Amino acid sequence: MVLLIHHTTSPFARKIRLQMSEKRMLFVLKSEEPWHLSPDVSKLNPSGELPIYINDGKVIVGHYAICEYLEETDKTTPLIYGTPEQRAEIRRMMDWFDNKFYREVYRNIVWEKIYKRFAYAQSPDSVVLRAGLNNLGYHFEYIEWLLEKHAYLCGEEPSLADLTAAAHISVVDYLGDVPWDSFPSSKLWYSKIKSRPSFKDLLKDTISGIIPARNYTNLDF
Repeated sequence: MVLLIHHTTSPFARKIRLQMSEKRMLFVLKSEEPWHLSPDVSKLNPSGELPIYINDGKVIVGHYAICEYLEETDKTTPLIYGTPEQRAEIRRMMDWFDNKFYREVYRNIVWEKIYKRFAYAQSPDSVVLRAGLNNLGYHFEYIEWLLEKHAYLCGEEPSLADLTAAAHISVVDYLGDVPWDSFPSSKLWYSKIKSRPSFKDLLKDTISGIIPARNYTNLDF
């Protein structure tokens, strides 16, 4: 049985959960607070980052490494697929959300609203929040542009790029900060992704002391 050590608000852990669910893998979750990791978890990954994948004594750390490992060891449902150019584009889009979106949006919104509250008992900085919300609009404009060409971010079928993007966006959506009505193509795309069976368990996640946005679990929003 696969064990994934994760945290609800980690977009990287959410990505791995979606990937494993799409591949119909059985796994169990162990939650850890990223701002207060237990000594045992710190030993598994000295970098102190989640998620951590464990299967039959094999420990894999680093979300990119885990993604590639899952693609290499389970060929039944490829999520990085197509020609070399298509696979490169899927990885490029994964990198966009795991780095650029994470840095410009996630950290400015989720870190301010959740991590600072639980890790440091601090209030969010309104200037940082405003920057994150402005950046969010820029990123959704890019998603709208991508969806003019294809039904999904990298083609006509969902890929790991879509799951990666949705994993990041889902945490921001939990907080009610996505202006969906301003981005109709993105709204339709996200509705299709979060209607997939793999998304069901993510929508059950809750953050202690923070009520999810009204439409967070609504598949037809």
